[in-house]
Amino acid sequence: MYDIETRQRALTLLRNGSKNADVARALNIPLGTVSYWLHMDRAKRGECPGAHSPKCPRCDGRELDEAAYSYLLGLYLGDGHIIQYSGHRVPSLMITCADDWPGLMDDCEKAMRAVLPDNSVCRVRSKGCHNVKIYSKHLWCLFPQHGPGKKHERLIELEPWQQEIVDAHPWEFIRGLIHSDGCRITNWTTRLVGGVRKRYEYPRYMFANKSDDIRKLYCDTLTAVGVEWSVLARDGAPFNISVARKASVALMDTHIGPKY
Repeated sequence: MYDIETRQRALTLLRNGSKNADVARALNIPLGTVSYWLHMDRAKRGECPGAHSPKCPRCDGRELDEAAYSYLLGLYLGDGHIIQYSGHRVPSLMITCADDWPGLMDDCEKAMRAVLPDNSVCRVRSKGCHNVKIYSKHLWCLFPQHGPGKKHERLIELEPWQQEIVDAHPWEFIRGLIHSDGCRITNWTTRLVGGVRKRYEYPRYMFANKSDDIRKLYCDTLTAVGVEWSVLARDGAPFNISVARKASVALMDTHIGPKY
């Protein structure tokens, strides 16, 4: 569609340091065309970086930031999923983070970068939230809980190597679960004191998940760190895990705290 002279003018500008978008505007050429010309020019001159092949902690024995992984695992079990579209070469891990908690979104991105330092992280805007996303062919290795269907409709259990990490970093795992499917709220009740009904408020941590297996992982980890918990039913079935005892809430506040 474009003559050799136009293409050569574009390449001259690009070789001199002009940005793709600036060249596209100056010559009234689609940005994709300019990018393609630049790629082919670099390939012809042997300047392309080659295939991106980052190392994997499971396949290649690369060192893994276990604390960051424990937190990311909690986020994944709550609000994350792995998918590979037919047109993509590798799968992606996506964690949905509400816009109300920008600090949580930052922590999610930080954990992704720590666990997969050779891969890029992006944020995809959606209504009321952002999907924090990373692509890697090793996601299947790092998150073997992935499978067809919804998490609460299939077995979810940790592999021995994952359980060792959670045992070593239990609070990070709990924090990831709370940041995905949990919250810290102020509850209230009334009580008769000297014949007068008074209102009392107290903090409580709540965690809700349809998966029996994920709730068990959460409860087992709470027990391991000395937090007392109870089960609240919804429609006659277990659904919410409550932490309301004063000492346990104080312990959770030390390590978790409210979303931010």
